[in-house]
Amino acid sequence: MEKLIKDLDPQIIWKNFYLLTQVPRPSGHLENIQQFLLDWAKQHGIDAFKDNAGNIVMRKPATPGRENAKCAVLQAHMDMVPQKVDESAHNFETDPIETYIDGDWVKAKGTTLGSDDGMGVAAIMAVMESTDIKHGPLEALITADEETCMYGVEHLSADTLKGDILLNIDNETMGEFVIGSAGGVNISATMQYKEVELEEGDIAVKVLLKGLRGGHSGLEINEGRGNANKLMARFVRQATIDDEARLCSWQGGNMRNAIPRTAAVVLSIPKENLDDLCDLAQYCQQVFTDEFRGVEEDITLTVEELELPAGRVPEEIQDNLVDALMACHDGVLRHIPSIPSVVETSSNLGIVNIGGGEANLLILARSSNETMMEYIMEMQESCFSMAGMKVEYGGKYGAWQPNFDSPIVAKMVEVYRNLFDEEARVEVCHAGLECSIIGGVYPNMDLVSFGPTLRSPHTPDERCSISSVAKFWPFLKALLEEI
Repeated sequence: MEKLIKDLDPQIIWKNFYLLTQVPRPSGHLENIQQFLLDWAKQHGIDAFKDNAGNIVMRKPATPGRENAKCAVLQAHMDMVPQKVDESAHNFETDPIETYIDGDWVKAKGTTLGSDDGMGVAAIMAVMESTDIKHGPLEALITADEETCMYGVEHLSADTLKGDILLNIDNETMGEFVIGSAGGVNISATMQYKEVELEEGDIAVKVLLKGLRGGHSGLEINEGRGNANKLMARFVRQATIDDEARLCSWQGGNMRNAIPRTAAVVLSIPKENLDDLCDLAQYCQQVFTDEFRGVEEDITLTVEELELPAGRVPEEIQDNLVDALMACHDGVLRHIPSIPSVVETSSNLGIVNIGGGEANLLILARSSNETMMEYIMEMQESCFSMAGMKVEYGGKYGAWQPNFDSPIVAKMVEVYRNLFDEEARVEVCHAGLECSIIGGVYPNMDLVSFGPTLRSPHTPDERCSISSVAKFWPFLKALLEEI
């Protein structure tokens, strides 16, 4: 009989993670998970409430004799990134996540797993219900909509928490303690236009680019993975030049912090140019496959004839939009000069939606350097302004500057060494973590991020290492006893 994830060890974590997989919780649709957490806390006799930002706060008193210890805040986010393979019929707002075990990994069937950051939430639940840990006073902060705009921590009140130490359980590598991360900003470019009629005698085709791996736009931006929107821009530009193609619509990507895996455009072309367009698609598919060999192995570019749409993008606006998509920066811009292994500044062309008289693009830019953040913002604004688009910024959060003298990190390194007879790594990362914002609200709080090993979050290939969770749990318990 197939083993269920709720039966894995340590069961106290995995049973709670299983419960989370049964509650739909994509970003922006958190009512079910918020109520679930409140009900769960009540069932276990844990003090809990929902704050004005939609965060769930739990409190657990110290075990006897530990009342004067420092108060630790266990923190994770409740929402997950909704990504699925093209053939999946999964509805993230209504359907549970279907999991399975593949060797040392827990995976999901055709969707993101939600271990980012469901594993952090499950660990918090485990601590809150556990009766065998000696600890000081504990708080839990389970935040809302981290993946889209960090709404929960952006609206966190300064009087919500009482803790001295923040243990953020949202890092993806066991044995790695993160003490700094990049800041980020959403860059949106928009415009409106009046559609024009298709040329007489034209036909319409849908061109679909898929098979890319996608990925986390912070953790995996340096791996050279293909961005579907950028690759599609190359194809569309050539199609307009060679085959008199005209853009009717474009949909690529659905999350600003996920590298786009698919993009689809509807083009109108003279009927006699259809064969040439199909040849171009085959040519581009081969070019892209050759360029990304060893990184992307399943790229496909297909052409399908459709019914004629109501209208198309005016040619001049089409050319400006395609030129801007070709020119805008995507990927790593610079590594940290003093730490060349860590990305400093990057951008991800996450979402492109064009059609029906509107063009909407969304980019997530990241940097751990404030002046470089300003530079990449101005770079993107210059690019899209030349195309006649309105550029706006939103959801900006600063970088989390590392504290190399952090007492909690020193204690964690010591506990890790004593438990496992090996050295932990103290790192800074390019992903955006809520620590930067929480640290602004609570400037005297000692901050660190850690967690079990996850791979390929924000993609349907997301997976969580079973052995790392088995290692993480005794470490977390020992750490809480040492605080």
